[in-house]
Amino acid sequence: MRQIYLAATGQNRGKTTASLGLLDGFIKRGLRTGFTKPVGQRTVIDDGQPADEDAVLMREAFNLPEPYTLMSPVHIPRGFTRSFINGGVVEDLPARITAAHRGYAEHDLLLVEGTGHAGVGSVINLSNAAVAKLLGTPAIIISEGGIGRPIDEIVLNAALFAAHGVPVAGAIVNKVDAAAEPALTRTIERGLAIHGIRLLGTLPRRPILSNPTLEMILEGVHGNLIHPGPNLDLVIGGVSIGAMEPQHMLQHIGAGSLVIVPGDREDVISTIALAHGAAGGAEAAGERKAVGLVLTGGYIPRQAVLDQVRRADLFAALVADDTYSVASQVHDLLVKTHAGDKEKIEMIKALVADHLDIDRVLEVATEARFD
Repeated sequence: MRQIYLAATGQNRGKTTASLGLLDGFIKRGLRTGFTKPVGQRTVIDDGQPADEDAVLMREAFNLPEPYTLMSPVHIPRGFTRSFINGGVVEDLPARITAAHRGYAEHDLLLVEGTGHAGVGSVINLSNAAVAKLLGTPAIIISEGGIGRPIDEIVLNAALFAAHGVPVAGAIVNKVDAAAEPALTRTIERGLAIHGIRLLGTLPRRPILSNPTLEMILEGVHGNLIHPGPNLDLVIGGVSIGAMEPQHMLQHIGAGSLVIVPGDREDVISTIALAHGAAGGAEAAGERKAVGLVLTGGYIPRQAVLDQVRRADLFAALVADDTYSVASQVHDLLVKTHAGDKEKIEMIKALVADHLDIDRVLEVATEARFD
């Protein structure tokens, strides 16, 4: 069995996107491919079993037959880290990971997905670098955008893998705006080569892949729907925070923006509704259209203001949490792919197939050794 370890330079760099696309490419090449996330930080319950949410995503997206004991051997629910530090976790966690690893011995290929940057998991002695060493697999490091930032991040993470004796087989850079700067990929390639790191490919920026639908927003913030707007399946273009004076707020609302605003800021809510109404006022004034509002703090605007929102046909939801908490929740939704995102998953598969050389990635996979 051959194997590769997908790491990243931090959260939300595109590791799950790469995993989805690569797994799809491997399977389409007729390879019996397994997926495992040895250490997961985001635990969910699926079919009565705890597992990392990425393991659930891959299992459902590809109808994988392996149980979660193999796909997600160690998951870290709330309180686990504190319990480990205080001596409350006595189980041999590395042994659980290696046992799951042996369960894939008859596969052609195993895709191992890490968690966060190379050092994540160190608090329980299972950093990405330590786990890759444990499994004897080379690492591919994923970063995103720019020139200096991805190179700096990749080199930093590569140093920790090297300290554990883990070879870095290459890097993938996500969200590259090659259309605006055609030579960018070549520049990144040269910059990484200086440090002996091979660029395996880049993926272009696709905002639609990072942004949730209005329905996902409603579910994610546990909102009470006031008005659905024209289409709950609409993908938002971005997020704005309604913390300015109304006339200034309009200047900061981008195309397709979701505006998070306290429910008692009726001045802001009313201004947005009037400026972005269905009658075309926003377009006539040259303004860009908002698509919806999340009203925070549990404050319900007066009926007259709510009527303005409905006439403008803006999505609107009421939540009890404060604006900062809601913004944090929405941020989490901006970057995660869920098993129910069927259209998004298909777009990711196509994106990776079109822009990454799957065979080039396969070249760096190495044979696993089972003691």
